Amino acid sequence: MTITIPLNTDCINSLDLSPVVTEIEKLLQEGAMLQQGAAQSAIASYEQQLHFDIDYALEPGDPRELSEIPEVRLWFIRLDTRYPWLPFLLDWKTGEFARYAAMLVPHQFSTKEGIQYNPEALEIFLMHKLFALNDWLQQQGIPSKSRLQSMAQLLGYELDDALFEMF
Repeated sequence: MTITIPLNTDCINSLDLSPVVTEIEKLLQEGAMLQQGAAQSAIASYEQQLHFDIDYALEPGDPRELSEIPEVRLWFIRLDTRYPWLPFLLDWKTGEFARYAAMLVPHQFSTKEGIQYNPEALEIFLMHKLFALNDWLQQQGIPSKSRLQSMAQLLGYELDDALFEMF
């Protein structure tokens, strides 16, 4: 079941996270109402189900992508600060994780090669997400290694098993 969260210009410009907070708090409360084992499966059942429907007004002829608009990026930075484990919920198959990364990692667009991330910034972002998600997934009792490896692969990285032995 996909969870679609609509975001509009006013919400983004005012840094209003309430549309996301409302949905995530419902999910977390649902998990808390169940017994411990069932709570873990309730959270896991929403893995890769979250999609943002962004309606941000641009001036006619403005060629920028959403990830090039400072106000949109700032909103996502605020969201990531509140829920650093959010990539677990994002719908990776429809590109939500890639779009999320673009909101948080400096990049440029190339007509020939598409999005080009700053390599060091992308590595820092990936390691931050690996550590945050690993800790959160362990707290939820959800196996993390294969999920984190898949997430890294979406960004073009192969993770060695030895990395997971370190944390």
